[in-house]
Amino acid sequence: MKVSSLKSLMFACLMFAFIVSPLHAQTAQPAAATQTQTAAPVFDVQANYTKREVPIPMRDGVKLFTSIYEPKDKSQKYPVMLNRTPYSVAPYGADKYKTALGPSSAFMSEKYIFVYQDVRGRYMSEGDYANVRPFKADKKANETDDNSDAYDTIEWVLKNIENDNGRVGIWGISYPGFYTSMAIINSHPAIKAASPQAPIGDWFIGDDFHHNGAFFLPHAFNFYTNFGRPRPQPTQSYGEAFKHGTPDGYDFFLRAGTMKNLSEKYMKDIAFWNEVMQHPNYDEFWRDRNILPKLKGVKAATMTVGGWFDAEDLYGALKTYDSIEKLNPGINNTLVMGPWFHGGWARGDGDRLGYVSFAEKTSLFYRDNIEFPFFNFYLKDKGALKLPEAYIFNTGANRWLTFENYPPRAAGEMTLYLNANNSLTFDAPTGDDANAFDEYISDPAKPVPFISNIAIGMTREYMTDDQRFAARRPDVLVYETEPLAKEMTVCGAITPSLNVSTSGTDSDYIFKLIDVFPDNAPDDALNPPQMKMGGYQMLVRGEPFRARFRNSFSKPEAMIPGKPTKIQFEMPDACHTFKQGHRVMVQVQSTWFPLINRNPQKYVENINFASESDYQKATQRVYRSRALPSSVSLRVLP
Repeated sequence: MKVSSLKSLMFACLMFAFIVSPLHAQTAQPAAATQTQTAAPVFDVQANYTKREVPIPMRDGVKLFTSIYEPKDKSQKYPVMLNRTPYSVAPYGADKYKTALGPSSAFMSEKYIFVYQDVRGRYMSEGDYANVRPFKADKKANETDDNSDAYDTIEWVLKNIENDNGRVGIWGISYPGFYTSMAIINSHPAIKAASPQAPIGDWFIGDDFHHNGAFFLPHAFNFYTNFGRPRPQPTQSYGEAFKHGTPDGYDFFLRAGTMKNLSEKYMKDIAFWNEVMQHPNYDEFWRDRNILPKLKGVKAATMTVGGWFDAEDLYGALKTYDSIEKLNPGINNTLVMGPWFHGGWARGDGDRLGYVSFAEKTSLFYRDNIEFPFFNFYLKDKGALKLPEAYIFNTGANRWLTFENYPPRAAGEMTLYLNANNSLTFDAPTGDDANAFDEYISDPAKPVPFISNIAIGMTREYMTDDQRFAARRPDVLVYETEPLAKEMTVCGAITPSLNVSTSGTDSDYIFKLIDVFPDNAPDDALNPPQMKMGGYQMLVRGEPFRARFRNSFSKPEAMIPGKPTKIQFEMPDACHTFKQGHRVMVQVQSTWFPLINRNPQKYVENINFASESDYQKATQRVYRSRALPSSVSLRVLP
């Protein structure tokens, strides 16, 4: 394993004008400096590129709307950069040009052929759209999927663009990241470099709309009220975003009541939403849409990119890299993880999120020193690429690390135990007292909010937010260590193991790992004056688990009232240093609203159709004895 620190760039970088899709649109905390922006000189796309719009035919005759930007300079041949998207290739019209091309501004002046395509059934492309359309391994005759659509597009492009060099690169963020992953299954031989960025991996286990079976309510609702609208024919616009009538998402979703009420009042014409409501368990509907076990036959050099604070597809980035690594031995496969929100590496400086600073312009470093050299090397034979297996940003310590394997083999396992007097210790409980537990009353009518401020949806900053507001609630259990005598760097998976019981027959358990700053921590000049960093409780990782799935995501089971039950699950990785003098804190609660939909706490076959009378208070217990310990296992670097 090689570990090295990399200094931040001291020169200005051109800025990429990233077009925010509906899936990227998140509500920011107005009081906090989410991240700074570096001004960029304007690149005249129209003066340097020629645009044309073409309907590219697929093998079944469906035509996909495609915008092609070719360099006017014909003195050399250029590789193709392909981006397939459900979020529109706008602006439409051969005389209307994008203001920026490629993953970053460096690509425009370097000159590539840029190909943007509306995927099947979206915006101006023909055909019917399917969300995370399943891959068909044994396609017959003219059968299609998003893998074949990418293949057919590349075939057409290489035959109909005169000045290409025969090499193709493909990239995309979020849903376009999923289409990138689909394209490299049994890769077209012309694809030499691919970068799935924040790609969707599994929509039930860990990405976007479900985490361990718990439904991420405002994210799904706010997205599908626009994205899910019917599109009977090609269109250049899906209309305006849904109007909630209030800026307060907690109030909006609580007043809506049950999931059934919400669906009947607002979502009757949203087909995929209603399909989701019919599939509350990990059945064939969801397994078919899990791309991870299908990522085989990848021949292109691949670089998967994700953000440690990506509220949408952190799971997808980590698991996509892992699946490609395991299923395609010997290929050039790299993982890059930075301190970013969803897509934050492609825009802005990446030097902070919310109230937390990362001390350097991580997004600029990534775009200039990792992403651009990666594509230039494999598509143009330029430079001497020396990428490690993993480029990992260590939050807390705020420095880049490089590893020759990921997760790093040098990381050993360390366990912290929930103990008496709200303590979190490295020593396991020694007592056998059956009453060694802590308890709280969870009330679905007054759920714990996931943020302390007002927002209509899932905020990107919640991933690093101060948790002091939650720690002071009676329905949140808190455990913390003494100030650390030396720093501790967590790098890898986080695995809570809780022995719990409930007076109900179902429950959610939200587990949060938190970095508590010392009381004398200095304030940040870029934060508002009222934001004090002394005692700040920075969320490092938080994740829910729906207890009905404790034994199987496919076959849920009711809990037995009052019976201690083990709940163990794996949270997405983190790479974070708890500095000397900081404390490690754990919080446990049973509601996180409206981030996840409320569990009635009474077992029903389908939570999405629970009635008002099913919602009930429940007494939750977390045990901490020698016989029934509760703990969290961490991977820690030496």
